[in-house]
Amino acid sequence: MMGFIADFYIKGGEFMHPIALCSVVGLGLIIERFIFLFFKYNINGKAFMAQIQKLVMANNIDRAIKLCNAAPAAALPKVIKAGLARANKGRESISNALEEASLEILPKVQKRTNNLSAIANVATMLGLLGTIFGLINAFRALDSAAAEDKAKMLAQYISIALNTTAFGLIVAIPCLTAHAFLGFLTKKIVDEIEEYSTKLEHMLAHRLKSQSQR
Repeated sequence: MMGFIADFYIKGGEFMHPIALCSVVGLGLIIERFIFLFFKYNINGKAFMAQIQKLVMANNIDRAIKLCNAAPAAALPKVIKAGLARANKGRESISNALEEASLEILPKVQKRTNNLSAIANVATMLGLLGTIFGLINAFRALDSAAAEDKAKMLAQYISIALNTTAFGLIVAIPCLTAHAFLGFLTKKIVDEIEEYSTKLEHMLAHRLKSQSQR
Protein backbone atom coordinates (compact mmCIF):
# COMPACT_ATOMS: atom_id res chain seq x y z
CA MET A 1 0.00 0.00 0.00
CA MET A 2 2.78 2.42 0.95
CA GLY A 3 4.57 1.54 -2.29
CA PHE A 4 1.46 2.38 -4.29
CA ILE A 5 1.08 5.73 -2.53
CA ALA A 6 4.74 6.61 -3.08
CA ASP A 7 4.52 5.61 -6.76
CA PHE A 8 1.30 7.60 -7.15
CA TYR A 9 2.93 10.68 -5.62
CA ILE A 10 6.16 10.47 -7.61
CA LYS A 11 4.37 9.95 -10.92
CA GLY A 12 2.25 13.05 -10.25
CA GLY A 13 5.21 15.32 -10.83
CA GLU A 14 6.04 18.72 -9.34
CA PHE A 15 2.44 19.83 -8.81
CA MET A 16 2.00 17.17 -6.15
CA HIS A 17 4.18 19.17 -3.74
CA PRO A 18 1.97 22.30 -3.43
CA ILE A 19 -1.12 20.07 -3.22
CA ALA A 20 0.57 18.13 -0.40
CA LEU A 21 1.25 21.46 1.33
CA CYS A 22 -2.46 22.28 1.04
CA SER A 23 -3.26 18.93 2.68
CA VAL A 24 -0.95 19.66 5.63
CA VAL A 25 -2.37 23.15 6.15
CA GLY A 26 -5.93 21.87 5.75
CA LEU A 27 -5.42 19.03 8.24
CA GLY A 28 -3.90 21.44 10.76
CA LEU A 29 -6.88 23.78 10.41
CA ILE A 30 -9.39 20.94 10.74
CA ILE A 31 -7.77 19.68 13.95
CA GLU A 32 -7.41 23.17 15.46
CA ARG A 33 -10.96 24.28 14.64
CA PHE A 34 -12.47 20.97 15.77
CA ILE A 35 -10.73 21.20 19.16
CA PHE A 36 -11.80 24.81 19.69
CA LEU A 37 -15.36 24.56 18.34
CA PHE A 38 -16.30 21.12 19.67
CA PHE A 39 -14.46 21.03 22.99
CA LYS A 40 -13.62 24.62 24.00
CA TYR A 41 -16.34 27.00 22.76
CA ASN A 42 -19.26 24.58 22.56
CA ILE A 43 -21.79 23.92 25.33
CA ASN A 44 -25.33 22.60 25.65
CA GLY A 45 -26.92 26.01 25.37
CA LYS A 46 -30.47 24.92 26.09
CA ALA A 47 -29.59 23.11 29.33
CA PHE A 48 -27.22 25.87 30.42
CA MET A 49 -29.78 28.62 29.90
CA ALA A 50 -32.48 26.63 31.68
CA GLN A 51 -30.28 26.67 34.80
CA ILE A 52 -29.47 30.37 34.35
CA GLN A 53 -33.16 31.19 34.02
CA LYS A 54 -34.00 29.37 37.25
CA LEU A 55 -31.28 31.23 39.12
CA VAL A 56 -32.27 34.63 37.72
CA MET A 57 -35.92 34.03 38.55
CA ALA A 58 -34.83 33.08 42.09
CA ASN A 59 -32.88 36.36 42.18
CA ASN A 60 -29.66 34.42 42.69
CA ILE A 61 -27.34 36.32 40.35
CA ASP A 62 -24.15 35.33 42.18
CA ARG A 63 -24.82 31.62 41.69
CA ALA A 64 -25.65 32.27 38.04
CA ILE A 65 -22.25 33.95 37.61
CA LYS A 66 -20.58 30.99 39.35
CA LEU A 67 -22.33 28.67 36.91
CA CYS A 68 -20.80 30.68 34.05
CA ASN A 69 -17.39 30.43 35.70
CA ALA A 70 -17.73 26.64 35.70
CA ALA A 71 -17.26 26.72 31.91
CA PRO A 72 -14.80 29.61 31.52
CA ALA A 73 -13.66 28.75 27.98
CA ALA A 74 -17.12 28.23 26.44
CA ALA A 75 -18.45 31.06 24.28
CA LEU A 76 -22.04 31.35 25.56
CA PRO A 77 -21.18 31.49 29.31
CA LYS A 78 -18.69 34.30 28.63
CA VAL A 79 -21.40 36.43 27.03
CA ILE A 80 -24.03 35.55 29.62
CA LYS A 81 -21.62 36.32 32.45
CA ALA A 82 -21.01 39.80 31.03
CA GLY A 83 -24.75 40.50 31.14
CA LEU A 84 -25.15 39.03 34.63
CA ALA A 85 -22.31 41.20 35.93
CA ARG A 86 -24.43 44.25 35.02
CA ALA A 87 -27.69 42.76 36.30
CA ASN A 88 -28.36 45.70 38.62
CA LYS A 89 -27.13 48.48 36.31
CA GLY A 90 -30.16 49.02 34.08
CA ARG A 91 -31.29 47.57 30.74
CA GLU A 92 -29.05 49.75 28.57
CA SER A 93 -25.97 48.77 30.55
CA ILE A 94 -26.93 45.09 30.36
CA SER A 95 -27.47 45.36 26.60
CA ASN A 96 -24.14 47.10 26.06
CA ALA A 97 -22.29 44.47 28.12
CA LEU A 98 -23.87 41.61 26.17
CA GLU A 99 -23.12 43.28 22.85
CA GLU A 100 -19.53 44.02 23.81
CA ALA A 101 -18.93 40.44 24.97
CA SER A 102 -20.51 39.08 21.78
CA LEU A 103 -18.31 41.29 19.60
CA GLU A 104 -15.27 39.99 21.46
CA ILE A 105 -16.05 36.27 21.30
CA LEU A 106 -17.76 35.87 17.89
CA PRO A 107 -14.65 36.58 15.76
CA LYS A 108 -12.78 33.91 17.75
CA VAL A 109 -15.56 31.40 17.07
CA GLN A 110 -15.79 32.23 13.35
CA LYS A 111 -12.13 32.70 12.43
CA ARG A 112 -10.30 30.36 10.05
CA THR A 113 -13.24 28.02 9.35
CA ASN A 114 -13.83 29.56 5.91
CA ASN A 115 -10.14 29.08 5.08
CA LEU A 116 -10.88 25.38 4.59
CA SER A 117 -13.04 26.21 1.59
CA ALA A 118 -10.22 28.31 0.12
CA ILE A 119 -7.70 25.50 0.66
CA ALA A 120 -10.03 23.02 -1.05
CA ASN A 121 -10.39 25.36 -4.04
CA VAL A 122 -6.62 25.90 -4.29
CA ALA A 123 -5.95 22.14 -4.13
CA THR A 124 -8.52 21.51 -6.88
CA MET A 125 -7.10 24.28 -9.08
CA LEU A 126 -3.54 23.02 -8.61
CA GLY A 127 -4.72 19.54 -9.58
CA LEU A 128 -6.34 20.90 -12.74
CA LEU A 129 -3.26 22.97 -13.53
CA GLY A 130 -1.13 19.85 -13.20
CA THR A 131 -3.54 18.06 -15.53
CA ILE A 132 -3.27 20.81 -18.15
CA PHE A 133 0.55 20.81 -18.04
CA GLY A 134 0.58 17.02 -18.23
CA LEU A 135 -1.65 17.02 -21.31
CA ILE A 136 0.37 19.81 -22.97
CA ASN A 137 3.56 17.83 -22.49
CA ALA A 138 1.84 14.65 -23.70
CA PHE A 139 0.87 16.33 -26.99
CA ARG A 140 4.37 17.75 -27.33
CA ALA A 141 5.79 14.26 -26.91
CA LEU A 142 3.55 12.99 -29.70
CA ASP A 143 4.87 15.72 -32.01
CA SER A 144 8.55 15.81 -31.17
CA ALA A 145 9.65 12.63 -29.39
CA ALA A 146 11.33 9.77 -31.17
CA ALA A 147 9.01 6.93 -32.13
CA GLU A 148 10.52 4.51 -29.59
CA ASP A 149 10.11 7.08 -26.78
CA LYS A 150 6.57 8.22 -27.52
CA ALA A 151 4.72 5.51 -25.59
CA LYS A 152 6.88 5.93 -22.50
CA MET A 153 6.66 9.73 -22.48
CA LEU A 154 2.93 9.66 -23.19
CA ALA A 155 2.35 7.33 -20.23
CA GLN A 156 4.52 9.56 -18.02
CA TYR A 157 2.65 12.77 -18.85
CA ILE A 158 -0.78 11.16 -18.67
CA SER A 159 0.17 9.92 -15.18
CA ILE A 160 0.98 13.51 -14.23
CA ALA A 161 -2.35 14.68 -15.64
CA LEU A 162 -4.46 12.07 -13.87
CA ASN A 163 -2.56 11.88 -10.56
CA THR A 164 -2.55 15.62 -9.94
CA THR A 165 -6.31 15.83 -10.52
CA ALA A 166 -6.92 12.84 -8.27
CA PHE A 167 -4.66 14.18 -5.51
CA GLY A 168 -6.28 17.62 -5.70
CA LEU A 169 -9.70 16.04 -5.19
CA ILE A 170 -8.40 13.76 -2.42
CA VAL A 171 -7.32 16.89 -0.53
CA ALA A 172 -10.32 19.06 -1.45
CA ILE A 173 -13.15 16.68 -0.55
CA PRO A 174 -12.21 16.19 3.15
CA CYS A 175 -11.56 19.94 3.47
CA LEU A 176 -15.01 20.77 2.08
CA THR A 177 -16.64 18.10 4.26
CA ALA A 178 -14.90 19.47 7.36
CA HIS A 179 -15.84 23.01 6.33
CA ALA A 180 -19.51 22.04 6.17
CA PHE A 181 -19.43 20.33 9.58
CA LEU A 182 -17.42 23.06 11.30
CA GLY A 183 -19.57 25.73 9.65
CA PHE A 184 -22.67 24.05 11.12
CA LEU A 185 -21.03 23.95 14.55
CA THR A 186 -19.97 27.60 14.26
CA LYS A 187 -23.50 28.63 13.29
CA LYS A 188 -24.94 26.71 16.26
CA ILE A 189 -22.67 28.54 18.71
CA VAL A 190 -23.34 31.95 17.11
CA ASP A 191 -27.11 31.38 17.00
CA GLU A 192 -27.14 30.34 20.67
CA ILE A 193 -25.21 33.46 21.67
CA GLU A 194 -27.62 35.71 19.77
CA GLU A 195 -30.76 33.95 20.99
CA TYR A 196 -29.86 33.49 24.64
CA SER A 197 -28.21 36.88 25.13
CA THR A 198 -31.47 38.49 23.96
CA LYS A 199 -33.48 36.26 26.31
CA LEU A 200 -31.16 37.12 29.20
CA GLU A 201 -31.55 40.83 28.51
CA HIS A 202 -35.34 40.48 28.68
CA MET A 203 -35.12 38.38 31.87
CA LEU A 204 -32.88 40.86 33.64
CA ALA A 205 -34.97 43.82 32.47
CA HIS A 206 -38.10 42.12 33.80
CA ARG A 207 -36.29 41.45 37.08
CA LEU A 208 -35.30 45.11 37.42
CA LYS A 209 -38.83 46.22 36.61
CA SER A 210 -40.27 43.86 39.25
CA GLN A 211 -37.83 45.14 41.86
CA SER A 212 -38.66 48.78 41.11
CA GLN A 213 -42.40 48.09 41.59
CA ARG A 214 -41.95 46.64 45.07
